[in-house]
Amino acid sequence: MANKLISLSYDLLLKGEDGKLYKYESATREKPFRFISGIGYALDLFESNVLKLEPGQDFEFCIPAEKAYGQYEKENVIELDKGIFLVDGKFDDVHVKPGAIIPLSDGNQTFNATVTGISDSKVTCDLNHPLAGEDLTFRGTLLESRDATQQEIDEVLHPKCHGCGGHCGQGDCNCQGDCSDCSK
Repeated sequence: MANKLISLSYDLLLKGEDGKLYKYESATREKPFRFISGIGYALDLFESNVLKLEPGQDFEFCIPAEKAYGQYEKENVIELDKGIFLVDGKFDDVHVKPGAIIPLSDGNQTFNATVTGISDSKVTCDLNHPLAGEDLTFRGTLLESRDATQQEIDEVLHPKCHGCGGHCGQGDCNCQGDCSDCSK
């Protein structure tokens, strides 16, 4: 199946404590959500639902938490020694504060965490996705659905290559025909 360039406007709705749906975020007609299918950019169920639609068609569907970002897991809330957040011997209170999303690394991979609390000696970080445990309801309109060009696919897969697909050896991608070096 060909990769599709999808463009759509939508409201993402979450269920409040009162059971009613409330808008969490939106993509408008003026600033639509655009992605290319088949490369893992959108949730699988989101992608499969919108791929069935024709341009101009309205939609509404729900993705249960288990198929979206998983259930909220209390064991993914950790306390870290405040000392790891020192910059020049001083705690980094500019970047590390409640509500901030900070990058953490285990030496192999980097992931985002939300700071939920700070004590005299510890920083509490929530490693759950911000939408973990939430059923996601999407309402919107499909604006565009067409086969993506190879250049559009390359621009997503090799963003520093500016659409060359890593084969130009020019510009600032420095890939010299080998995209494994595109991160330089």
